[in-house]
Amino acid sequence: MQNSFSAQGISPPVDFPQVVLPPTVQRGQTQPANKLPTDSAIRELENASSLISHAQSSKPYAPCLTVIIPAFNESKTILKVLESVEKLEVSKQIIVVDDGSTDGTREIICSLDDRRGIYVVLKERNSGKGAAIQTGIQLAIGDIVIVQDADLEYNPQDILSVIQPILDGKSDVVFGSRYLANHHQDQSALHRFGNACLTGFSNWMTNQRLTDMETCYKAFRREIIQSIPIEQQRFGFEPEITAKLAKKKIVIREVPISYKSRSWQEGKKIGVGDLISTLWCIVRYRFQG
Repeated sequence: MQNSFSAQGISPPVDFPQVVLPPTVQRGQTQPANKLPTDSAIRELENASSLISHAQSSKPYAPCLTVIIPAFNESKTILKVLESVEKLEVSKQIIVVDDGSTDGTREIICSLDDRRGIYVVLKERNSGKGAAIQTGIQLAIGDIVIVQDADLEYNPQDILSVIQPILDGKSDVVFGSRYLANHHQDQSALHRFGNACLTGFSNWMTNQRLTDMETCYKAFRREIIQSIPIEQQRFGFEPEITAKLAKKKIVIREVPISYKSRSWQEGKKIGVGDLISTLWCIVRYRFQG
């Protein structure tokens, strides 16, 4: 099992064949008005057209979407998440980054590594969600890049509605908001309050008007996300990328998504330390040059 992408499944760029026009139609020359191309010349032109069409059809595969799935100890849900993502009716590259799992997640995703469109990266030790996302971003080849958590709090079917404004040319970055349409779907009042505080503080510092800065569903045009250096290794990725997008004057559009929250007893990993880190990141990346 290789721990790097190594451009698996991607063919090298195809060079177009050199096409030589027959002598009667060379560039810079003209034919007498009463003289038509010979049968031989017509056949050469048809052959050249066929060669060009073949070369164009042999271009490297470029999917519409790259879905990055960071996973750490999610053996109960990772397979269902992958199956749901695979069913999305869009050409896609799926990158699963196992962040040092010890509960069997690693073995599950390794068994899927040879499935078409799924690429697996294994990390020897836990580095954090932000680090896993960075790895996926570096390997992305899709026109659009989005992050999908491995815990089923987010429904992969919502990915299509999140990326739609980008496909329509209406936005370069889209966040899927858990609170835009129905904030009560997050059953934890404490979690709703905390998210409102963090998002409000982030909006104040970045001059954004978001309802859910902390959302997992963030979709970007690939050239944008690959042009932004990411530093945060854990959940600080969310405020960092939001602040850096704001500094680039990139407008963030929000669309509503569904959400099924889980408790800390069920495996939720964010804690008080991450809350403090998020506040620090909001301030840091507001003023960092």
